[in-house]
Amino acid sequence: MTEPLAAEAQTAASQTPEPEAAEPLFNPFAPGFTDDPYPQYAAVRAAAPVYQHSFGFWILTRYADVSWLLRAPGMSVEDRNMADGLLLQLRDVTYGDNGEPVNALSMLDRDPPDHTRLRKLVSKAFTPRAIEALRPRITELVDGMLDTIAEARRVDLVDALAFPLPFAVIAEMLGTPPADHERIRELSGTVVRSLEPVADPELAAAIIAADAELTGIAAEMIAWKRDNPADDLLTALINAEDHGDMLGDDELVAQTLLLYIAGHETTVNLIAGGMLALLRHPGQLGLLRRDPGLVPNTVEELLRYDSPVQASRRITLEPVTLRGVTIPAGAFVMASLASANRDQEFWGPDADELRLDRENARQHVSFGAGHHHCLGASLARLEAGIALERIAARFPGLELDGDVTWNGRINLRGPAHLPVSAG
Repeated sequence: MTEPLAAEAQTAASQTPEPEAAEPLFNPFAPGFTDDPYPQYAAVRAAAPVYQHSFGFWILTRYADVSWLLRAPGMSVEDRNMADGLLLQLRDVTYGDNGEPVNALSMLDRDPPDHTRLRKLVSKAFTPRAIEALRPRITELVDGMLDTIAEARRVDLVDALAFPLPFAVIAEMLGTPPADHERIRELSGTVVRSLEPVADPELAAAIIAADAELTGIAAEMIAWKRDNPADDLLTALINAEDHGDMLGDDELVAQTLLLYIAGHETTVNLIAGGMLALLRHPGQLGLLRRDPGLVPNTVEELLRYDSPVQASRRITLEPVTLRGVTIPAGAFVMASLASANRDQEFWGPDADELRLDRENARQHVSFGAGHHHCLGASLARLEAGIALERIAARFPGLELDGDVTWNGRINLRGPAHLPVSAG
């Protein structure tokens, strides 16, 4: 394989993994990283855009490299293709005899042709027409939540809007029975930590336990839905068939969990992180209020400015050479979406600035690319667009009203608490 054309003109710089004793250039465990990772991303982009961490994984931080990797053939997302090495040894030590959590049957963790088959069975509910048909219901939900904010005047915007909106939407789409939303929120928040480096055996044990409990909840939902079919996504998944092919029981649980978790976790970050960015840039928020036609591009720029999913991974099936550095076959490679979205080499000198009128904002990589491009991208855009437009218009005096608390996650990073005053 060869490096992306955009990178060929770059001067090749040889890099070698740092000694274990050295402070790694990229350290997601450093204090304050999850509050603001962007200074570290900038440092890695400048010093070693193709970088091997002492744990054994690689990270790409330049837009050209990340964009290429996401689309590159001959890449895998299945951990069975990882070569034996320090990263696998670390996982064994961290997770012990329990193995890793989250069974690998969801389409997020499968390569073609399995990925193609699973995505085809699920994607019928995510056509542009099907998503657009949700606009009235999403608007109704948003307006109801804004009514509550208007009465309270001071709220945590995560609890009042950013979490309940996408959770309600995906639950209604799936047609799930009444559930303990707070417990599911807690469990899914733990499970998604499996998408990032984990070096704490206690956290690993918590992830495994949360995954087991969520799997049980999903199985109960599916059993209930078999007895109570309706015109909803879960019924469609149960009955989905493509040329005689149907989801097996374990596959059905895996896709249900993926949709349930991915259907709200990432959009929570988009709405909360997006609103925080606007409140921290009052001039841009004012621009949005004066020109509601900017809403679609606003969503794209907010996705670029602070990606709700910070990284995506690939496993090389053969050696890959980027910027003069060879990544061996079987390597775990993190494509840093958040870093790519701030790369001045692609976006220009104002890459770290929020500009709602940025002409090429939609070229961000926050939804990934290639055959693993986010299935729910259109739904996330619709939910965020409606929520941000209506809250900006309804509360002209909206402002931060306390300290922001981040969720402490490396990958699915976003505000955990966003205190605001409606003015």
